[in-house]
Amino acid sequence: MSGLAIIVATADNGRFRAAMTTALAQAALGSAVRLYCHEASVALLTRAARADDDHAMLAAAGIPDRLGLLAMAQVAGVALIACQTGLALTGLALDSLVGGVEAGGMMSLLATLGDDRLVSF
Repeated sequence: MSGLAIIVATADNGRFRAAMTTALAQAALGSAVRLYCHEASVALLTRAARADDDHAMLAAAGIPDRLGLLAMAQVAGVALIACQTGLALTGLALDSLVGGVEAGGMMSLLATLGDDRLVSF
């Protein structure tokens, strides 16, 4: 089975949740999954609470929030990649992101795509 590479193009929570759900579902099916956060979406990988986090609403519905999804992705072996340009644009340091996030670039993602499928959110 080929793997899946996902590009998160914006810092929109809804699109990020859809990307994370897709990543987790594909990982559960046994595929290698890489989730690449491009430019401003790098901020979604931060371990700090964000003003746009919707923890209370999601918790009331029994649904994991952004940090919960990131923790699930780490356990599932989803590779989380922060755009190097995005780190510079957002002023975030790699150590301010959740554990295990690697810095990378679009060119290296595409150069190593091989037979993996590519989807963008």
